[in-house]
Amino acid sequence: MTKCFFYGWIYMCAFAEIAAQEKQLTLDDLLPGGNSYNLYVPKTQYDVRWEGDQLIFFNEKESWSASPESIDQKEPFRQAEEKTRIKNEWKNIDFCRENRYTAFTVRNNLYFAQEEGPIVEVAENDDENIVYGQAAHRNEFGIEKGTFWSPKGNYLAFYRMDETGVGDYPLVDISEREAKLKNVKYPMAGMTNQEVKIGIYAVESGKTVYLQTGDPYVYLTNISWNPTEKQVYVAELNREQNHLQLNKYSVETGEKMLTLFEEKNDRYVEPLTPLLFLEKTPDVFIWESQREGYKHLYLYNTEGKLLQVLSPGAGDISQVIGLDEEEKNVLVVSNESHPLDFQIYKINLETGAKAVLTSEAGVHSPLLSRSGKYLIDRYSNLTTPLNIDLISTSDGQTQRLQTAGNPYEGYALPEITLGSLKAADGQTDLYYRLVKPIPFDSAQKYPVVIYVYGGPHSQLVENSWMGKVRGWDIYMAQKGYVVFSLDNRGTSNRGFAFESIIHRQLGKNETADQMKGVEFLRSLPYVDANRIGVHGWSFGGFLSIYLMLQYPEIFKAGVAGGPVTNWELYEIMYGERYMDTPEENPDGYREADMNRRAGNLSGRLLLIHGDEDATVVWQNSLSFLKACVEARTYPDYFVYPGHKHNVHGKDRIHLYENITRYFEDFLKKSPSSSK
Repeated sequence: MTKCFFYGWIYMCAFAEIAAQEKQLTLDDLLPGGNSYNLYVPKTQYDVRWEGDQLIFFNEKESWSASPESIDQKEPFRQAEEKTRIKNEWKNIDFCRENRYTAFTVRNNLYFAQEEGPIVEVAENDDENIVYGQAAHRNEFGIEKGTFWSPKGNYLAFYRMDETGVGDYPLVDISEREAKLKNVKYPMAGMTNQEVKIGIYAVESGKTVYLQTGDPYVYLTNISWNPTEKQVYVAELNREQNHLQLNKYSVETGEKMLTLFEEKNDRYVEPLTPLLFLEKTPDVFIWESQREGYKHLYLYNTEGKLLQVLSPGAGDISQVIGLDEEEKNVLVVSNESHPLDFQIYKINLETGAKAVLTSEAGVHSPLLSRSGKYLIDRYSNLTTPLNIDLISTSDGQTQRLQTAGNPYEGYALPEITLGSLKAADGQTDLYYRLVKPIPFDSAQKYPVVIYVYGGPHSQLVENSWMGKVRGWDIYMAQKGYVVFSLDNRGTSNRGFAFESIIHRQLGKNETADQMKGVEFLRSLPYVDANRIGVHGWSFGGFLSIYLMLQYPEIFKAGVAGGPVTNWELYEIMYGERYMDTPEENPDGYREADMNRRAGNLSGRLLLIHGDEDATVVWQNSLSFLKACVEARTYPDYFVYPGHKHNVHGKDRIHLYENITRYFEDFLKKSPSSSK
């Protein structure tokens, strides 16, 4: 049972405390990796997915299919077996339904094979610095893989990386008696980058043509096939990441045929998604861009002529779902209606007219049928754990398929508030989530933990189930803490100006906005202003340290996991996008260098790092510790052996037990006893 209210931009939800409130949720209940975590994830009786245009309903015990037109007519469902030959040493597996071939890598080399028959070598080399068929540019620019089958399966495009000029960065594997060196290629900001090419392998002839892209240090992103398989398109970005060209290449010769258009920005351009071609009109495609301030879509022909701007309004498109059955409309998810709500829209390709297909407030996650005629819509909001609807893309008719109950039924839950406050510029709205202690007494004073991320490609606060609350937030509420999160300027889904305010000055505006959140917290009568702590991971670890060193009088305790402490030690693609090179922006790098501020540490700070972290290398934490020793300040430190950038699996429970104990020891106690 819940009581919920809506005041202006503020959502409030007070979950009723029932008689059985002595029942407590554990970290195993609340965190991924916990033994009982799956019991507390919102579930419907059946999950639903598509098999072509057939709905498949399934759970652990049974499955059945139905057509969208006659859902009540259940039919037995038997999953067709796909015979794919996969061996343990095969990595980066990429299956093509059209030709039934599976592309894969073994070490740094690229092959493919059918269900039966010989393994075919696509690209092989003994030089360990040459890498085929793996994701290039350290998985930036939306790159998640290194092979790209053509629409009919006649060709395989692939990345070739030459990392000869990139230094070997040492990681150490301690799992055996004699520790082993594990070198990785880690180009840091301002250093030599990978040289990347794109190969096109013809399945029938066995020949490879390399695209003549020119400068090997240009970022080659968003590889896209034309439906005819005669051309391939590449979004090419200069190293400065402020000038993009969309180029068309001949598959037969590898020659550049045309630059369709260019995009420039004084801060940066960040291509993230491939072209979406119309199958019925193969000389027309959709391009996603932030060129006009928000992430919107643009309809082009293959000669580079702009045909239509496809925009739901002053909001970001967070997902392009696909095209409807007649390819007259593109289906998207956007937060035009409110920054915390993500609705489904269809936009007419000819006129640009838009129509919203969903009416329930919340966060909608759609899945399109093969024909484009229907959507499965999974959505939640602050008080709705999960609903699954069927939506007709032609007229928006909606039918409820499944509903989930509250998985926390029988437990006392915290009051969760979603609200807004003004940024440090005095104008921009920022959105927060506030979790109150269990039980809550307005006459008491409570300690606060601020959980922060604050960097690009993130949004901590949204109108999804329980406000997208983290399980650890609930756990800390049970222990008597207020837990607070704020999406500062620099985070996503608020337009380019909002996101890119961090350019060349990481940490400055983010922490200024977080301090507006602190002002708000200190104004609340039930907050103990002398017991405020902060916790974050990765970019959030960086901001946690920044806040503790910039405002030592405010923050009494903090936990920074996997933190960047000096942006000169971070990788080239991400680092140079937001900071330029250390040579180009020495002042920005200096101000964001936490090692220079180590002498400011006065509160209790715990650093946590995985010793095999190849994302934020361990050197960041070690260099900060060295700076603290030299400055005679005293952080605490914990290493997770064998873990990479985060701590996953069963060890994640230990991680959050560790973090919780730290705040219990150094924040929950009275200020005098915590020194």
